Amino acid sequence: MKIRLEQEKDYLEVEELVRNSFWNIYRPGAFEHYIVHQLREDKCFLDDLAYVIEDNGKIIGHINYSTGCIDYGNEKIDAVVLGPIAIDKDSQNQGLGSKLIEFTLTIAQDEFPFVFVIGDEHYYQRFGFESASKYNLYLEGTDVNEENPFFMIKIFDVSKLRKDTGIFHNPEVFNVDENEVDEFDKRFEYKEKLVLEGQLE
Repeated sequence: MKIRLEQEKDYLEVEELVRNSFWNIYRPGAFEHYIVHQLREDKCFLDDLAYVIEDNGKIIGHINYSTGCIDYGNEKIDAVVLGPIAIDKDSQNQGLGSKLIEFTLTIAQDEFPFVFVIGDEHYYQRFGFESASKYNLYLEGTDVNEENPFFMIKIFDVSKLRKDTGIFHNPEVFNVDENEVDEFDKRFEYKEKLVLEGQLE
């Protein structure tokens, strides 16, 4: 088992991994594999932080980073966001996601002052992420008067943070058209979309 940079030859296998990992989890079907596909063609993509875990020639884990921006009203600055991250369903709950996150954060800390993530606060706290609202930073579309625990930041250089309120915007490729996703899905084996309890939408 090894962690290595993603290569072009991995693209389809990675997209299938991401699709299978997220299918029917947060919504009927999945968008994440399409986002991964679109990211690679976008200037926001950080290819030096796109890693996979390979086990006996099979990719069982994948992580991406990309560049969004913080809007301070009078200025916009670039900011890095972690995700999507995916682990093969048969290999979950074995610490592989943690290995990918820790490995890539070690690289990121030499390049960036901080990294954002959107996800389960109980999971990401173990890696040093904390609520971004503590630093007056909020995710676009959320209430700046409320804490949004799912929007988190890991700080490597606190001197690079401003004290005024900033709104973080994900890269544009995260805003997907469901019809485009359906068309993209024709490349893969058919999977039924299901409405399940606990989905976000």
